[in-house]
Amino acid sequence: MTDITSRGLVKQALAFGAPYRVPRDLWVLPWASDHYPSELKAIQTQFPSDFTGAPGFYKKLPVTTGDPYGIGTYVDEWGCIFENRQKGVIGEVKQPLVEKWDDLDKVRPPEELLSIDKEQVNAFCRSTDHFVFGGSCPRPFERLQFIRSSEALYYDLGSQSAEVIILLNRLHQYYLKELEAWAETDVDALNFMDDWGAQGALLISPAMWRRIFKPLYKEYIDLAHSHGKYIFMHSDGYIADIIPDLVEMGLDALNSQLFCMDIEDIGRRFKGKITFWGELDRQHILPEGSLADVDRAVRRVKEALFQDGGVIAQCEFSAGSRPENVYQMFKTWDELFQGAA
Repeated sequence: MTDITSRGLVKQALAFGAPYRVPRDLWVLPWASDHYPSELKAIQTQFPSDFTGAPGFYKKLPVTTGDPYGIGTYVDEWGCIFENRQKGVIGEVKQPLVEKWDDLDKVRPPEELLSIDKEQVNAFCRSTDHFVFGGSCPRPFERLQFIRSSEALYYDLGSQSAEVIILLNRLHQYYLKELEAWAETDVDALNFMDDWGAQGALLISPAMWRRIFKPLYKEYIDLAHSHGKYIFMHSDGYIADIIPDLVEMGLDALNSQLFCMDIEDIGRRFKGKITFWGELDRQHILPEGSLADVDRAVRRVKEALFQDGGVIAQCEFSAGSRPENVYQMFKTWDELFQGAA
């Protein structure tokens, strides 16, 4: 008997098992909640998400200061300081935690995030028929930028600094512990992220990426699979050069800015080999496009990437997005599968 719950639907999509519709996943920034509360509620009511995230129910709470989406200063659980000038979005690090390598001991991994109450997490997973993500999201490349600043990090990588490799290994070993803790719960999937793309190219050379970062991601993927978990990744920008590597490593689902790349070429090469976890273009179509533009974009993604599954209807409702376009995206996806059940 076919499992028609949200959890079953997502698993069918990941296995290319001909789900009766594509799973839905809407990412909502506080900006959208502040500017369009009634429209957002209508979208979430008519097109409910098939995904949820498990609370950590931490026995020890991480130490943070401020509001990550509020105007002003926010200090995260690693001690990195973010400055924000626009309510509802995430700020930027202006003052690196480690300006000189003598300051390396300032980096304190948030051990509190390892104190997961696994019994409560498992109870949460039993209480929902949604597909459940674990509460950890390693981001080694971005965390290096938060700690060192982007400018300093690019110099570190280009000069093959021994210190940056030491720091990266410390981050990676911590992230493995965090993923392991979540893998020992009943969540359905783990995930990780790093924004690797500019508008038309990777931020570092593919060769450097393969030498330094690919082995780390392979460990995350293997860890998840060894515990029977799916694993998802997010990366913004143009990342076509590394999609073959992600497929080769066995990544289950990839969230990327498809419209920065050649969608048809990606489909010809990778359709049926990995699940495309969105997204619809949030640079132009969601903030500026017509309803017809949204409709055409959804149909383009389905034609290029869907193969008895392998696609998740995902978009981000972020600053500038038109609520009617977000609504239309989910409406079009549903219409494409009417009568398929």
